[in-house]
Amino acid sequence: MKNITLLDCTLRDGGFINDWRFGKGDIANLFERSVSAGIDYIEAGFLDEREAFDEDRTITPDSEGMDRILKGLSHGNSKIFAMIDYGCCDISRIKDKKDSELDGIRVMIKKKTRHEAIEFCRALKEKGYLVGAQPVSVTGYDDEEMKELVKEINSLSPFAMYIVDTYGLLERKQLLHIFRLIDERLDKGIKIGYHAHNNFQLAFANSVALMEEDTERDIIIDGSAFGMGKSAGNCPLELLTAYLNENRGCSYHTSQILEMIDTGIMKIYEKSPWGYQMQYFLCADNDCHPKYPQYLLQKKTLSVKQVDEILSRIEEKERLAFNRQYIEKLYVEYQKNDINDEKDREALRKVFAGKPEVLILGPGPSIGKERERILSYIEERHPLVVSINFIPRDYKSDMLFLTNSKRYMQLSSGLEKKSGAERLPVIATSNVTAAKDSFDYNIDYTGLIDESFEIPDNSLPMFLRLLLSTGVKRAALAGFDGYVPERGMNYSDPGMEYEFAADYAIRLNAYTGKVIKEARKQMEIEFVTDSAYGK
Repeated sequence: MKNITLLDCTLRDGGFINDWRFGKGDIANLFERSVSAGIDYIEAGFLDEREAFDEDRTITPDSEGMDRILKGLSHGNSKIFAMIDYGCCDISRIKDKKDSELDGIRVMIKKKTRHEAIEFCRALKEKGYLVGAQPVSVTGYDDEEMKELVKEINSLSPFAMYIVDTYGLLERKQLLHIFRLIDERLDKGIKIGYHAHNNFQLAFANSVALMEEDTERDIIIDGSAFGMGKSAGNCPLELLTAYLNENRGCSYHTSQILEMIDTGIMKIYEKSPWGYQMQYFLCADNDCHPKYPQYLLQKKTLSVKQVDEILSRIEEKERLAFNRQYIEKLYVEYQKNDINDEKDREALRKVFAGKPEVLILGPGPSIGKERERILSYIEERHPLVVSINFIPRDYKSDMLFLTNSKRYMQLSSGLEKKSGAERLPVIATSNVTAAKDSFDYNIDYTGLIDESFEIPDNSLPMFLRLLLSTGVKRAALAGFDGYVPERGMNYSDPGMEYEFAADYAIRLNAYTGKVIKEARKQMEIEFVTDSAYGK
């Protein structure tokens, strides 16, 4: 009968959430409670020579740093491991096992460097360590490749070979197929481990399936307190201990794991939650890197359905390594829906010609803060008022310019309810599809974007290009404040917020300012409210 043991990776995989900065006191607390819980193996952190030693972090440049962190802590009956992402810590930085607090080292093995990584594992064995061979992203191997990998790992004869479901893609049937393929070929003295991620909410269910598998092979299951870990998180350690106590007669002290959660984990979760999210479902559903759906969702120009459709177009060779240029190209290609907009542009030319100028309303905070100033301007100048991707509450728009499918879906029910004189005419770019009937004016998306910039479809530059192409000579801007890196500071409506890094906001402001400067060569542009674009 197989022996099932548990490995606690909270201090290592959990560190992706808080940059491994648990703090010296909580490192000791989490480690010692895991020991007290009777966890068989505890992974104390990463070894990475690019990092400086810091006693508050569980990522150190060498094994000496890990020894300093663990010094004085009781190991009990637990075996202590660290992890190395192959290539990130030279073998010269690893002391011999007899001089170290560590019992073992697990090595992340990437497919493209697997041969070199296995040789590195061999060098660790020679230093006396228990070695865990961790081929990441097992879904990237076909059966023949996996058979070859098992043969190579047999030549190493490590402590354990792992099934690492890096992106949480595996369902039960796939997991058991991979396990059986490995189990049939791996030398009997080598354990098989399983490291799950929770993208499909299957980490615990898959772990149970593996623990119930009919095999003589010893199995190690990874877990972390409260599932703390990268992206959707890991299998919750407290579920594993409770299950094994109930179903296998084990005597893990689950209460100690609950104390770990209460005293050390929840305060991290409250600041930076992990777990099942839409973006992690999408990456698992499309067998791709989690940054792909994250990148597309952060644009806030697409519905989830559209994001899913773009992800489904990712080529096999691009799926497991994030490529920003590649996904941006797919995004632009998806948005393109080339149309002949000559008649609609001519119709708009006549509309714009009937007013002395166009006032363009944006959704920045100044739209509320400088309300009197804007209303006074409208009363004095009688412009044609066009709002962009939103309908203002305090002003009457004459037209709505739409470039954003997601924003349109949020506005569509309100647009459809109005009729007659109350109906708001809509100018929409060809990437936006009408819920029913058609928009008043449809403009070719491709003709308005700038594919040379990282955000090719920024709405204000797109509308300025449309105005220039239709002969408008005077325009004014209100509510286009420019971006700041702080969340909650860019829009009058918090629901419209994007996630901005400081350098990203600066580049966007510089680009938009440049577009406005160029447009001013052909039309007068006035700022009704203060703006970073006008500086």
